Amino acid sequence: MATRPAIAEEVPVAPARGGDRPPGEPRRIGYVYLIPALLIFGAFTLAPLMHAIWLSLFQWDGVTAGKWVGLSNYSDVFSDPVQRKAFGHALILIVFYALLPTAIGLLLAGAVARTQVRGFTFFRVVLFLPQVVALVVVAVMWRMIYDPNNGPINETLRHLGLGGLAKSWLGDFGVALPAVGLIGTWVMYGLCMVLLTAGVQKIPKSLYDAARVDGAGPVREFVAVTLPALRGEIAVALTLCTIQALRNFDIIYNTTKGGPGDATSVPAYQVYRRAFETGQVGSAAAMGLTLAVVIFLLSTAINQIAERGAKG
Repeated sequence: MATRPAIAEEVPVAPARGGDRPPGEPRRIGYVYLIPALLIFGAFTLAPLMHAIWLSLFQWDGVTAGKWVGLSNYSDVFSDPVQRKAFGHALILIVFYALLPTAIGLLLAGAVARTQVRGFTFFRVVLFLPQVVALVVVAVMWRMIYDPNNGPINETLRHLGLGGLAKSWLGDFGVALPAVGLIGTWVMYGLCMVLLTAGVQKIPKSLYDAARVDGAGPVREFVAVTLPALRGEIAVALTLCTIQALRNFDIIYNTTKGGPGDATSVPAYQVYRRAFETGQVGSAAAMGLTLAVVIFLLSTAINQIAERGAKG
């Protein structure tokens, strides 16, 4: 006698109590945990930013009553030759603070990818040291190196019979800005080197083996394997170094104070000078906000280019 298979009874699922969602589902209660961070962000970032925007609309010396000037301070950023020159100097410093350090970091990363360097960890720590030294100390040290009378650079030139090339490196209108820029190169190349060599170590060795089987030399191997794999690290290095170049203040203030004349003046130094020395608080606020916008736009552009390259 055939028996009918037993039919499992369906157990009704009890509805979630009070509209509860399964574990892992987003809940509105999560926003409550963000409130402390939002309050701190608003108090220490948004409120000062709004206050700076408000100040930038006035002509104010910081003591007496301010005079409403609207967007006049912003138009001065583009029409005043001193302010325009400061932004031009900042863009030139990007070459020394961002492009040169990144190029040096790529060369070192390519060398590490190609060969095993004994004691590389020690060398990496030594090369990274400029990043951990206070910029004030760096500026004082390089001021001694550039000293026109007893500095090692001029002393070396004189010993080599090239005394005609000795000069006041930080006091010459023609070389002061590149001299300051080279300080930035020395400070930033360690950061780029660490980022890029760390990125090289995650590239599969099989890619290099395949390139070598195909007959790729060191240059072709670098262009075809190393460079595309480091696109993200290059974007990070360029972003960090560009921000450092545009907001540069410590090195300028402690080496040249914007001189000779205004040959090394940069936006951050002009903000300080206008706010605390010449009583142009509104102009300083407008220049600082313009600098922040420039930094935001350049950082966004660098990351957009890197993302498009990755998708392509």
